[in-house]
Amino acid sequence: MQIVNKLSGCILKFLVIVLLCETNLLNGQALTYSYFYRVYLKDKGSNGAISYPPGNILSPRAISRRQKAGIPVDYSDIPVNKDYLYQISAAGFTLHCTSKWMNTALFKTQSPADINLLLNLPFVSDVKIVRTPGKKRILNDKLFFQLNQADFPAFDTPVAMVNGSPLHNSGFDGKNILIAILDGGFTDADKISSVQDLRIRNGIKATYDFVKNNNFVYSFSTHGTAVFSVLAGKAQGFIEGTAPGSDYLLLKTEDVESEFPCEEDFWAAGAEFADSSGADIISSSLGYFTFDDPSLNYKFSDLDGKTAFVTRAAESAASKGILVVNSAGNERTTNWKRIIFPADGKRVLAVGAVDGNNLISDFSSAGPSADGRIKPDNVALGVNVPIQTATNSFFRSNGTSFSCPVLSGMAACLMQAVPEAKNSDVIEALHSCADRYNSPDSLYGYGIPDMVLGLKKLQDLYVKVPDNEIISFPNPTAADFELIFREPPESFRIEIFSISGKIISGKEFPDYPGRTILITELNDQPQGIYYIRVIKKNDARVLKIIKIRN
Repeated sequence: MQIVNKLSGCILKFLVIVLLCETNLLNGQALTYSYFYRVYLKDKGSNGAISYPPGNILSPRAISRRQKAGIPVDYSDIPVNKDYLYQISAAGFTLHCTSKWMNTALFKTQSPADINLLLNLPFVSDVKIVRTPGKKRILNDKLFFQLNQADFPAFDTPVAMVNGSPLHNSGFDGKNILIAILDGGFTDADKISSVQDLRIRNGIKATYDFVKNNNFVYSFSTHGTAVFSVLAGKAQGFIEGTAPGSDYLLLKTEDVESEFPCEEDFWAAGAEFADSSGADIISSSLGYFTFDDPSLNYKFSDLDGKTAFVTRAAESAASKGILVVNSAGNERTTNWKRIIFPADGKRVLAVGAVDGNNLISDFSSAGPSADGRIKPDNVALGVNVPIQTATNSFFRSNGTSFSCPVLSGMAACLMQAVPEAKNSDVIEALHSCADRYNSPDSLYGYGIPDMVLGLKKLQDLYVKVPDNEIISFPNPTAADFELIFREPPESFRIEIFSISGKIISGKEFPDYPGRTILITELNDQPQGIYYIRVIKKNDARVLKIIKIRN
């Protein structure tokens, strides 16, 4: 397995046991496993009594995210018991993946197996068959989507519609935020031109295919590539990604050639990988409700936020402080009509799709959830969304698959601007800053959010309003410091001078939405006294900053 940038050793440990048990080569040919079994375990055996140091099972980023939200490492973070896995393997089953959150393991066989062999084990509580050799779908790629060359709306509408341009123009582009994309494949995502700058800065932090259990994801489907481009693409006049400054995990959790509940297990494994890696956001343009074996289908009554396996996995991810954003689904013109799993999650941000005129699309899945909660949560552009799936070609396409990354990327910008904000804070801000907040419904949810208003709401929670018009903090400083405004300055210029009057930097902010701004220009300057001049329309103020030794 290749990890582009070195992540915590715990992620390697997470997959080693799978690879050890995956003895699936015979005479140089890959074996075909047609039967998958989800094994529910009663406990974690001796593991449950072990006090795991957090650093052994989570990356520093993951620990930091949990500390911010006051989330302890608990029983659900302890890995599945290895002895149990070995005993099941010894009974003739091959391990595919595990879920420590759900305390389950996914095993597979080439031919039908007697599940009583597993049910008779003292540590097994239940076994469910989650894949059979059922009829495959007509399309080779069930995530197929149409490409078109529409000229409307403008290429930057995904950002402009949610009033996200002021955030981007002010430097809030998702920097320092790690987004995990769970999808069905990323064909040519290592080649498309709109993310070239991201590749140069090594912004793809890791890749993994949980369907095939290897690190290669740049094949199988262009669906994930299109989603990635909506988030990270940057090409003037063609595409403006919502979070080009973020870092990414590209995780393949979807088997594009069939539809079975085992893909929920792949999704859970991908979400746990994202958690252990320290992801801040999971962006998932996937969903489940019917399967190739109809006996495994979900019912509408299951859309209660606590029944579907994938929904419970998504809820677990949210409980670890991750912002989980999921497509509402494209089912309103089908017999199902409703949102899809895990969009029904109580802590999952479900995103519907509107067109360039802010009108709900005919395909965008309807709510509410089965227990009467408002779903979808919000809507964003999902009709004629600019995407890139080929090396130097740009297209438009439709679907909540693309409105989802619009909103997950803009959420990353909010999280960059207000790093103290928790995932629940961001969801509440997106609800309350939307145009239908006072009259939500089952198509638009709370409506189209206004990112500038969302930023204000988050800063009202976490930024103390100063008595003075402007203050600097910390002062003295060894490196970075912030300017904090009593009111959003909207437009201003900052100039930094040495004590001798030499100008060090000057920068214009024509449309600045926040009340804080991070200043980094003194990082490489020697210790001493500096002056910051802030010029706003008919007002200019000067602050003295003391730079101490790094």
